[in-house]
Amino acid sequence: MRYMANTYRLAAAFALAATAVLSQGVAHADPEPAPAPAPPAGGNVVYTITTGAPYEFDLYYVAAQPPSMAAYQADAYSFVKSDKHVSITPDQPWVFSTTLADPQWALVTASSTAHGGVAPPDAHCVITVDGQVVLDQANPYSPRCQLSKW
Repeated sequence: MRYMANTYRLAAAFALAATAVLSQGVAHADPEPAPAPAPPAGGNVVYTITTGAPYEFDLYYVAAQPPSMAAYQADAYSFVKSDKHVSITPDQPWVFSTTLADPQWALVTASSTAHGGVAPPDAHCVITVDGQVVLDQANPYSPRCQLSKW
């Protein structure tokens, strides 16, 4: 009988151990979150010059991003465009689009002069980045829009 009692105890111990192992389950790690999408290759920057009256302007604007301010200062005309005698009317604004890796390099200036007996054109410059207006400046003759790198 003693042999049977030991057998039952041994069987009960195995059953208890098996139940404990099975009831613990398998540990699961939380899945890794998906990586964030890569940032866009640059911002779509759009310069717009509008006027309240027909007028002629000289335009100066960043068309390509310089790698640094030192590079810009060494050879500005590698990165900017300068257009002379551009006619802008209320119905025909001037618009230029470019891509800048860092849109804070955006800059556009419209220069004009006063003409005797002619009202100022009440010009506006606007910079949009990825469809959002980030700067809108007005000036009777020569608006200047520039972001933080300047």
